[in-house]
Amino acid sequence: MTARSTEGSDAAGKSARKTTAAPARKTSAKTTAGSARKTSAKTTAASARKTSAKTAPAAARKTAGKTPPAPARKATSKTAPAPARKATSKTAPAPARKTASKRAPAQLPTPSDGDLIANRLTLEERAASGKAARTKTPLEAHADFAPAESRDPVGLLLSQAKTRVPDLVPIRHGRMLVSPFTFYRGAALVMAADLESTPASGLRTQLCGDAHLSNFGAYASPERRLVFDISDFDETLPGPFEWDIKRLAASFVIAGRNNGFTKKQYRKATLAAVETYRTALRDFAAQPILTVWYQHLEIEQALADYKASLTAGKSKERKARFKATEAALAKAHTRDSLQAIEKLTAVVDGKRQIMSNPPLVIRGEDMTDMDTDVLFDRLRGLLINYSKTLQSDRRRLLDQFTLTDIAQKVVGVGSVGTRAWILLLEAGVEAEALLLQAKEAGPSALAGYAGKSEYSHQGERVVAGQHLMQASSDIFLGWLRARGTAGGQYTDYYLRQLRDWKLSAVIEEMVPLGMQVYAQLCGWTLARAHARAGDRIAMAAYLGNSDTFDNAIADFAETYADQNERDYAALAGAVAAGKVEAESGV
Repeated sequence: MTARSTEGSDAAGKSARKTTAAPARKTSAKTTAGSARKTSAKTTAASARKTSAKTAPAAARKTAGKTPPAPARKATSKTAPAPARKATSKTAPAPARKTASKRAPAQLPTPSDGDLIANRLTLEERAASGKAARTKTPLEAHADFAPAESRDPVGLLLSQAKTRVPDLVPIRHGRMLVSPFTFYRGAALVMAADLESTPASGLRTQLCGDAHLSNFGAYASPERRLVFDISDFDETLPGPFEWDIKRLAASFVIAGRNNGFTKKQYRKATLAAVETYRTALRDFAAQPILTVWYQHLEIEQALADYKASLTAGKSKERKARFKATEAALAKAHTRDSLQAIEKLTAVVDGKRQIMSNPPLVIRGEDMTDMDTDVLFDRLRGLLINYSKTLQSDRRRLLDQFTLTDIAQKVVGVGSVGTRAWILLLEAGVEAEALLLQAKEAGPSALAGYAGKSEYSHQGERVVAGQHLMQASSDIFLGWLRARGTAGGQYTDYYLRQLRDWKLSAVIEEMVPLGMQVYAQLCGWTLARAHARAGDRIAMAAYLGNSDTFDNAIADFAETYADQNERDYAALAGAVAAGKVEAESGV
């Protein structure tokens, strides 16, 4: 993730620090969220397009802790989202825990994965199936987590090293050891193994698979709007919907602790994420599917809506924060391929090339003895195969460019060690160039626990999941299969632009109220993604209009954060004992 310096001193002035502006607006059960016009359940897709950012959670009204932050329906005041409600500070009641020890079956005979649901069940039947799932897996049960005695987090991490670039694996371990939070970012496989043994609702949707708070951010839509969405789909796969919300909730506890928050402060952020998710999902259940499909969150419109909701006094008080936020958003518009090219390339002997910076960036020519012309002929052939996975108009656009350089690049925390490349393509015209990133796609971390993917090509799996869950995806998002110059096994990749107005929150610099508003943004966004891909009506009926699920997930998150700290210590101990190699500071 590209980290940006953000101010984020309080929730009101910064929706997710410099990252996002807190969206605001009430929504009714029969409206596209935040639209000034009332619409019925027959709302058209066209009207939904006009309400993009207005559908976002009302995370920023007045202050994050005093008003309902999510797209709350007028008719459902009981579902008002997180920080606003008195009940959010409560933990799951003790008597409920008696029913939480039993693990529910992995799947129930209820609608799943959103496959032609409307053709098989009526709306009433879908809602009834969601409510019926509560009898087998009570909402309170989601608080439960009992680690298996045989669990081996370090062993799971080392199992991933077998398929990664050996020289880069120590860098991965070093980055994970920076803090329990960075460990958590790299431990998606560990948590997937743990989630398999937790109570399951039986209601499935397309999962992000690694929905921690750093995997959300802003980027450019094809319409050149700065939108907020999920940004990482390496682990995407269908699975129990609650797995994503559990990973998101635990990340807020872990990040809050890492930032020195009190238990009350990070619990508020955690509850904000879960309650916003639940109430938003209930809102989406009341909307036509086309209306849901067109929903998206535009940052700049959200900021404007929020500013308009403030009194003159509050607006003046937060003037400096607004100015900083607007400056960050303006800067994001400059973070495109051309800006990345200026940063990562240089003209050498009249030819532009990617600059080496071992071990983080190594040019392709320096990694093989193959003749340069032969190498690039082979790579251009691969790009032709990749172009066939794009829409026809985008293939025509890609044809305007020619591959001129390639380099291996280290990315992220959990991804370190997987093969990732940056490709420089030029159009033969000054200031017309493009940087693509090709990232290795292996089997999802969830595959051994949620089920095997329907796609044999792991790059296609990532792309399909991303298109399904994101409101807007990169126009160059596609996939290819290749093998090394020396032969060997084939590797699957997915490709996208390296940078296109990318803006990410600096989580480590967030203050409590800023994190609380950011949590609302993430909760709303995840709910919209799940509503697109799964049976939103059954899931919403299962969650209900009380805060029982919210508190159960918040309790789980705290328990799992404790486990994460023990796992972090186990990795540190293995490094200290010489059993695991780690390289820090890279």
